[in-house]
Amino acid sequence: MISQATLQNATEAAQLALLLWPDHTLQELVDEMEEFIQSEDSAVFLAFHDNEAIGFAHCQLRFDYVEGTSTSPVGYLEGIFVKDEFRKQGFARKLVLACEQWAREKGCTEFASDCELDNADSLKMHVKLGFDEANRIICFTKKI
Repeated sequence: MISQATLQNATEAAQLALLLWPDHTLQELVDEMEEFIQSEDSAVFLAFHDNEAIGFAHCQLRFDYVEGTSTSPVGYLEGIFVKDEFRKQGFARKLVLACEQWAREKGCTEFASDCELDNADSLKMHVKLGFDEANRIICFTKKI
């Protein structure tokens, strides 16, 4: 079952997000999830199996330029995670479909995402879920 997260689900969503982004603290992610859940321009969806949260997806509207798109706003998949033992069972697809439907209801006609250049698993998942690769970039920064 897929459902849109409420504030009561913020900790569950954050615990899953911590598995994806272990460089954060649980409290940082709880705070972020609460912010995303309360925002009109953002949504968090949870996948459940036997009442256990086993996956999440965070999507939001992006109003700035999104690589490979021609409209604004664009629905954007900011993060997605499904526990290892539940992968390849359709949960990621259902989470993305929920995000796409949310974006459609917000007036979007395009949906986008990204992954790191060296993240082969994420690339494979995105392609399997119907995303087309738009571009590859390397970003630079320096202190001034």
